[in-house]
Amino acid sequence: MSDKPIPSNVIVNVPNTLTGIRFILSIVAFVLLPLNMIWGALAIFIVAVSTDWIDGYWARRYNQVTQFGRIFDPFVDKIIICGTFVFLVALPGSGIAAWVAVVIMGREMLVTVIRSFVEQHGGDFSANWPGKWKMVLQCASAILSMITLATDEGQGITTWYGLAGLDATWFVYLFNLILWGTIGLTLASGTIYIGDALRFIRSGKLSSSP
Repeated sequence: MSDKPIPSNVIVNVPNTLTGIRFILSIVAFVLLPLNMIWGALAIFIVAVSTDWIDGYWARRYNQVTQFGRIFDPFVDKIIICGTFVFLVALPGSGIAAWVAVVIMGREMLVTVIRSFVEQHGGDFSANWPGKWKMVLQCASAILSMITLATDEGQGITTWYGLAGLDATWFVYLFNLILWGTIGLTLASGTIYIGDALRFIRSGKLSSSP
């Protein structure tokens, strides 16, 4: 949690518009996944998560960081990541176990609560590098899961260590490596955020009014 420029009160600008587009695209992807239109969902997902990097770069490069964007951007990130994993869990052979989605959603909800508390009391809870890399690995896991489904007629990975009808051992190893890395960094980055919040509380810097 480092010092940052004071965000403006502007709502409509390029970064926030891109975030809004990302939100709409995520809804479209959620509609396509249950319909087994995996390639379409995959393409939309990739475009959607790409806008996250673009809006962040634009906001910093052109000094368009806003109070609204600081809330809206992480909210939409959580919607697209948590929603995608929930829908993938529901698809047979996605390679995503239910407990993985629970870990990811639990971490995101916990960090949201902590961020709300810290920032309401005058602290800065901007994303750190572990949190950013966590997002990258989560997106990579979702993409590999959708590729698995799309290239294997919806059956995908039937076990953690083998593919059904897809002779590509390297692929399942890569998928497992990325997925376990996602789980590890999801937990690690959440732990770091908790530690940052505890240090802020102990520092005595909490403002008297939320």
